[in-house]
Amino acid sequence: MRYTTEERNRRKEQLLQRMEAKRRVMGFAVGMCILLAVMISYALLQQNDIQRQYIYPYHYRGVIEKYSQQYQVDEYLVIAMIKTESKFQPEAVSGFGAMGLMQLMPETAIWISGQLDDTGFNLDQLKEPQCNIRYGSWYLSSLQEEFQGNEVLMLAAYNAGRGNVLSWMKQYGWDYSFNNPEEIPYRETQEYVKSVLGNRNKYQKLYEVQEENLLKGKGLGYAG
Repeated sequence: MRYTTEERNRRKEQLLQRMEAKRRVMGFAVGMCILLAVMISYALLQQNDIQRQYIYPYHYRGVIEKYSQQYQVDEYLVIAMIKTESKFQPEAVSGFGAMGLMQLMPETAIWISGQLDDTGFNLDQLKEPQCNIRYGSWYLSSLQEEFQGNEVLMLAAYNAGRGNVLSWMKQYGWDYSFNNPEEIPYRETQEYVKSVLGNRNKYQKLYEVQEENLLKGKGLGYAG
């Protein structure tokens, strides 16, 4: 059977239309599958237990609780700093030489050892969680006292140095009510402060809820 040129063109156009329709259906199906996978992943990540296990773990909890209580600093601020500073890598060393979980500079750690009368201290100990968290918590406590509990200033000083923060306070007229990280001159310090405070809020929310649930469970068990 022979077709005219017009019929061949019409059949060709119909074939192309069917192929385009199939392509659109396949594209829609793939898009829906991707959307569904994203929605399922998002829903799973919102589960507190999953977030605690994979995104906001509380490693070294006993050590952090011990020294945060001893030096009267917020334990959730300490764990948030560790997550931001080293991502829980006890032997982490930055390009500037900061060491350990809380990324203490060697000269700062040596000064802290003097303040704590830790005569047996050596820099290798900064790779040990016990020592690093102790020194970092003490240092945070000293900044807390110096900057009257202002967390933005404390964290800025921890990251950029207390001398820089004192200079900024004088230069820009900040007082101890300052609370806008966006005004910090160093971009890196801006991001550091925001990251730590964001992580702290998330840790506090996740683990205070966990503790409340545990207490409720104990209460129910006792009542039974």
